[in-house]
Amino acid sequence: MTATAATRRHVIAAAAALAAGPVWAQTARTRVRLETDKGVIVAELADDKAPLTVANFLHYVDTGRMDGAVFYRASRAPGSTTVGLVEAGVKDPAKLFPPIAHESTLDTGLRHSDGTLSMARFAPGTATSDFSILCGDAPYLDADPKLPGDNAGYAAFGQVLEGMDVARAILALPTTTSASAPGMAGEILDPPVKILSARRV
Repeated sequence: MTATAATRRHVIAAAAALAAGPVWAQTARTRVRLETDKGVIVAELADDKAPLTVANFLHYVDTGRMDGAVFYRASRAPGSTTVGLVEAGVKDPAKLFPPIAHESTLDTGLRHSDGTLSMARFAPGTATSDFSILCGDAPYLDADPKLPGDNAGYAAFGQVLEGMDVARAILALPTTTSASAPGMAGEILDPPVKILSARRV
């Protein structure tokens, strides 16, 4: 092979690689279908950005432990039934896996925007099964090192692709004024909304 021919092959191969794009851009993200008794929600999970959090969520899905979980909380912005968040999780303590490490939005680059899936927690590193779906942007849930105290934010890990109308319908459902957890008074769904099945799609 002549030097000219070898150079030409090298240029063609390089052009093909550039056209294909970087490897990370070709990574397919996992999608999960949540069938609730109020409708279906399909979410895309950020496997590439928040791998620990996604793996934990899929552990619940793949073992069937998310089947029968419930949306139990609707936290609405003052005066609104369409902006806020709905929270779901496994209520049987025997079905919970150990807590996972916290994946900060400072590390993942993800943000809490409309339709984001985010892990509920107490202190960083206490998240198990509970997650929220945001109805509206919520930048105050992102990590912010400028804030005092616990400023680690919450772990965003996915985005709703279909079914935001279902999430908003859940947000608008009746709630009770009583709550076992501090700060949730008036936010507990009565009755809760059951997740009938959770499957990869």
